[in-house]
Amino acid sequence: MHISGLLHDCGKVTTPEYVVDKATKLETIYDRIHEIRTRFEVVKREAEIDYLKAVADGKGDPEKLRAELDERLIKLDDDFAFIAESNIGGEFMAPEKIERVEEIANIQWTRTIDDRLGISYEEKKRKNRTKAEKLPVAENLLCDRDDHIIYREEETVAAQDDQYGFRLDVPELKFNLGEVYNLSIARGTLTAEERFKINDHIVQTIVMLEQLPFPKHLKRVPEFAGGHHEKMDGTGYPKKLNKDDMSIPARIMAIADIFEALTAADRPYKAAKTLSESVKIMSFMKKDSHIDDDLFEIFLTSGVYKEYADQFLEKDQIDEVDIAEYLDGND
Repeated sequence: MHISGLLHDCGKVTTPEYVVDKATKLETIYDRIHEIRTRFEVVKREAEIDYLKAVADGKGDPEKLRAELDERLIKLDDDFAFIAESNIGGEFMAPEKIERVEEIANIQWTRTIDDRLGISYEEKKRKNRTKAEKLPVAENLLCDRDDHIIYREEETVAAQDDQYGFRLDVPELKFNLGEVYNLSIARGTLTAEERFKINDHIVQTIVMLEQLPFPKHLKRVPEFAGGHHEKMDGTGYPKKLNKDDMSIPARIMAIADIFEALTAADRPYKAAKTLSESVKIMSFMKKDSHIDDDLFEIFLTSGVYKEYADQFLEKDQIDEVDIAEYLDGND
């Protein structure tokens, strides 16, 4: 169990750090909300220039034109605030919110500089999928472009290797960096492609560990380490095992991994949970048959959760937990 715990996430060395730590919807190597904010600024300047030209050319009442400009600028500020809030991924994106993202995306700005200058070889390859437009060109404020698509090409996907019994649905694309596509993520900050890439870390963990020449007393390390994302009802991954398919050590690993993830203070995409918040969330997972109910009770009654908290959690995370509330017969 000790060795399994140390190696349970070794497959994460294959997962890009910016995907593991993706804290906002538009984040890749950097958060593209800054780029989009700049486009909004350009649109606002263009609106001001149009206003000044109209006044200079005598194309309307200056006061009326100014009022129209002010209204336009307020609307753009409100639109950006909505996009910025959507980028955080803290709330469910209802269909009407996604529709608003699409409406805002259609606002146009004028690009006068070649966007193929000074970019990497790989990005230029993606840009060259479409013919360069003659400048100046009107562009949408938010885009889903061909160069946002990253194909799998000829790479081998370990999750499709039948010898291990993996049962993961593999997305057609490797990544989709489309701005509207990412902002339209219904929950959280990850696209289906990024979620698969993160889930793939356990696939890589199992593949790595299965190939190591463990001595006899460590032969089950791949099983123990590789099952911590399975669920008791068979809806987990990567093999969709249910409770009866899993050994007790593998089920223990699942509980330990969830508790550590909930209480961890080093994740850029979320705040650390308190002890009581973490136990409450895990109690819901028990009710939903995601974790072993008997082992969860032992986790509480043994006091191991408190021992871990005393050693590894910040003082402001450690609060009172009434475990009686979560034991069978009381929850």
